[in-house]
Amino acid sequence: MTKLKLGPLAEEKPVKVTIELPASIHRDLIAYAEVLGRTTGQAVSHPVKLIVPMIERFMITDRAFAKARRIANQKETDSDKISG
Repeated sequence: MTKLKLGPLAEEKPVKVTIELPASIHRDLIAYAEVLGRTTGQAVSHPVKLIVPMIERFMITDRAFAKARRIANQKETDSDKISG
């Protein structure tokens, strides 16, 4: 069985966002949706729905981003302690 980075998609209230994708990225999204559907047994009705989970997964696994976010949050917490 294929080990994809994405699992089943959560059903949430949609938010409309308009973006332009290169045709090659759109084709890859369609292909990914097909593989994901076969792997999870959950058909992906619109490949565009993969974009948010992919971005989330990317940010979760980006160690430099996580570190920068922790540092920013720590600075904010420290600032709140000083001013509070």
